Amino acid sequence: MTEPKITQLQPLPDDWQRALAVVAHPDDLEYGCSAAVAAWTAAGREVAYVLASRGEAGIDTLDPAVCGPLREREQRASAAVVGVTSVEFLDHRDGVIEYGPALRRDIAAAIRRHRPELVITLNHRDTWGGVTWNTPDHVAVGRATLDAAADAGNRWIFPELTEQGLEPWDGVRRVAVAGSSSPTHAVEATPGLEHAVRSLLEHRTYIEALTDQDPETYVRDFLTETTTATGERFGGKPAVAFELFNR
Repeated sequence: MTEPKITQLQPLPDDWQRALAVVAHPDDLEYGCSAAVAAWTAAGREVAYVLASRGEAGIDTLDPAVCGPLREREQRASAAVVGVTSVEFLDHRDGVIEYGPALRRDIAAAIRRHRPELVITLNHRDTWGGVTWNTPDHVAVGRATLDAAADAGNRWIFPELTEQGLEPWDGVRRVAVAGSSSPTHAVEATPGLEHAVRSLLEHRTYIEALTDQDPETYVRDFLTETTTATGERFGGKPAVAFELFNR
């Protein structure tokens, strides 16, 4: 059954101080919500990144052993542009990340370490709005993140985490999903848009493999078009959309 779409997007609640963003690959956040991240960190909020893989299978012309470290460097530089200094990699294998207890445990452990009130992830649905098929990695990580937000607060799920000194954290109040085909909320993009452009440009090796366009033109056009389109449902202000799940 097709889910109803929200016509008017509501402002994302700002009653939080710490957020943890969990995605599958380098650049997932830069194509999705880095303008929002830039605005949050500028306002004094703390945001940390956790990536399930290093994106080592993402460039056909580069061997994974070369590609992985390169994309990690690009991701760390990209995060720094939007005020994020904590970037962790879980070392699941790019392209074949599996949904299951191992992934849930790793993400739950990260949530216990960072103790966020807001968790952010990327579209966990099969498609991007029914037009383009989503990747298995995005689906697995998005779904596992939704589950791990609850797992992190239950001491009897993954008790080995407590034995490792990671005490349960039941403080996650919401999970915000970027790139969803059924968004409910948004964050104004204008304050963080230039930082978002520069952040995505740090993934230059990947972008140059992806398109023949000038990287800066490609990045600026993409982010301007997507935030402007979202803004049509957010009072005419360029915005980043999220589907919000309360806990």
